[in-house]
Amino acid sequence: MIGMSLISFLTLLVIAVVVAAVFHYVLRYRFLEGLDSFLAKIAVAWIGGWLGSPVLGHWLVTIDNVYLVPAIVGAVATVFLNVVLLKALAKAFGSRPGL
Repeated sequence: MIGMSLISFLTLLVIAVVVAAVFHYVLRYRFLEGLDSFLAKIAVAWIGGWLGSPVLGHWLVTIDNVYLVPAIVGAVATVFLNVVLLKALAKAFGSRPGL
């Protein structure tokens, strides 16, 4: 069977919510304000957590085929890179005085 178990999905979802909450509310590292920005961070963090093990490897603690450390590192990296990319695009395509 191809797919993901409910436990794996929920594990990644918990990791994504925690990482998104830390970036959005604790560190206040964001491009946009509001709930939609927080929900977008959750989605991006979930994808990063899902890609964490295939990209970073299979090591340390696992919960139902989700390796926690690579999933957390992947979630943090994708949220950080997403915000950096959006800020860079806004700066590159924003209005510039004197042009």
